[in-house]
Amino acid sequence: MTAQDPAYFLYHSIGQYPGKAAETGEALAAFAQSWAALDDGQWGRALTERETFLALWRRLIGAPEGSLTSAENVTTALYSVLGGLPRERLSGKRVLVAQDCFPSLHFLLAGLAPRFGFTLDTVPMRPGESFVREDDMIAAWGPDVGLALLTFVTSTASFCADHARLTAHGHAMGSLVALDLTQGIGIVPFTLAKDGPDIVLSTSLKWLCGTPGAGILYVRPELAAACAPELRGWFSQPNPFSWDLDAFDYAPDARRFDHGTPAAIACIGSVPALKWHAAADKPALLAHTRTLQATIAAEAAALGLPLASPADPEQRGGSIMVRLPESADPPALVSRLRDKAIHLDCRGSVMRISPGIVTREAHVERLFEALRAEGLGA
Repeated sequence: MTAQDPAYFLYHSIGQYPGKAAETGEALAAFAQSWAALDDGQWGRALTERETFLALWRRLIGAPEGSLTSAENVTTALYSVLGGLPRERLSGKRVLVAQDCFPSLHFLLAGLAPRFGFTLDTVPMRPGESFVREDDMIAAWGPDVGLALLTFVTSTASFCADHARLTAHGHAMGSLVALDLTQGIGIVPFTLAKDGPDIVLSTSLKWLCGTPGAGILYVRPELAAACAPELRGWFSQPNPFSWDLDAFDYAPDARRFDHGTPAAIACIGSVPALKWHAAADKPALLAHTRTLQATIAAEAAALGLPLASPADPEQRGGSIMVRLPESADPPALVSRLRDKAIHLDCRGSVMRISPGIVTREAHVERLFEALRAEGLGA
């Protein structure tokens, strides 16, 4: 029975929805037929589907026309913006980031700091805690911060910060504010506001249920107009098919952050998931997740397993994390649960449990029955 009814708790990695395999397969099969057609319409059809992807994302976060483009991932998206900012925006200043940011972005910033002339300032977690507090970010955030990178929902604690409060403080300090939506978009409501972040990064994975390689980059139009990305190419132009080597100019909108041939296949493969999400009852998706989180929290408490996520459900994203005892062997535990068709993962001693639309209360019961059988907890 379990093999036919797997307990899926991996929405923090790859989201699933009913019918995903068939719909994604149809979209990619249609692309294959188009791309292999013996005509001259391949590019037109592929780029039209990419525009559908961008339109769905603009609708999702309330981004104006021309302010958003695709990117392979959040790391390349952030680099594209940083490499286009006027030098005085970062040179001689601090770039502020929390210790619980997505590591890939920290790796990028640490590598760029010497060449771009900024100091990377990483705000630490308090001893024994699993996420960086907003008050600590604000205490470290002065007018010498050129840019701050915020995380909408953290990947190791599912902490959902008050990004509006942090953004308002950053703008009062004269800082640019970038927000990584990856771990929360699709389950935690988000809409761009007039006084919102200057830069938004995300992928189409997780609760959006899309494919890898289908990232997005939003840049506030006034900021984009001042950027001249060093990572540029034929798609950075108003007309990508202009081959005049002496007439390069940047596109007047977010297309200037494009460079080489865009990853259209990833966008096309994600369109069915984005359409499914656009048509879904978003409050119902969140309510379903919150209900399962409440059961998980209660079961964990009964086993004496402390949460690594905030106790307040309103401060959590779609995941809920549990601390395993020191005696546990997390990789071996994950492997044994997989053998029982229970799918989740661990980061160190933190077990990441991320339910979604295909997860049911019966799956939570199976998970904790298995944990009790492992002798975990009280």
